[in-house]
Amino acid sequence: MGLAEWRLPCSGEQALRLAAWVGAEGVQLEFGGPGRGGWADAPGRVGALLETSSATGVALLAVAGNVLNDLGLAASPGGRTESRVRRVLVRLLDTARELHVPLVLVPSFRRSAIDGPRAFARTARLLAWAAAEAGARGLLLASENVLADEDARALVEKVASQAFRLALDTYNPVTVGLDAARLVKALGPALADQVHLKDGPPAVGDMPALGMGTARLEETLAALGAQRHPVRALVLENDYRDGRAGRIAADLAWARAAAARHRLATADQTRGTGP
Repeated sequence: MGLAEWRLPCSGEQALRLAAWVGAEGVQLEFGGPGRGGWADAPGRVGALLETSSATGVALLAVAGNVLNDLGLAASPGGRTESRVRRVLVRLLDTARELHVPLVLVPSFRRSAIDGPRAFARTARLLAWAAAEAGARGLLLASENVLADEDARALVEKVASQAFRLALDTYNPVTVGLDAARLVKALGPALADQVHLKDGPPAVGDMPALGMGTARLEETLAALGAQRHPVRALVLENDYRDGRAGRIAADLAWARAAAARHRLATADQTRGTGP
């Protein structure tokens, strides 16, 4: 069971200590950027995170490049924005390797939204390059988006890399009229083995406790269990930035019980989950 650093009231080493205190076993890290906190590759940050992870026993699960939502993965090829995006992606991948995490999350929202054929083609082109870079570093690269199942499969085919996955979020698809359980059934092995657990509405702020909103979490987890899809981590992504640690503890308890109900397979029980 993990937490998403960017949804916590603290960051960095403090986020790992909070995770240990509430009983989470891992944390997905925020790479940082303007308005998102300090960069994870700033001098001394990697060493401090590794030291705190070892001291607390909280695993570093992934690094998320949420700053890419502010830049634009679908930028014009060869332009200044695309060059900046590529530089950030290289830093993100190098940091993930230094932190010894297996997964890098690349979101496609806001300025990086895949909102038409041109954005799809440009995003696929950039992700193919990034997946090759990830594979060379022994990492998996996962795209988090709200594509329908047929478009998501097309993206996997266009990227065409063993180091590429799709990141499943249990609530984001619902906000655009999609069914997360159907995505699980349709995409299966293309999914990353770390899943964001989120419920709503709303998508930020005072969100409902897990299982109490409109995400139909039980159906999605049942689909994961039925397919025996490997799930290394269920990562809580409800908004806990208000500092109420009791909400985190309650959602962790719900997630553990739900994982047991649906007999989710762990990555250790399966084969072929790496690049």
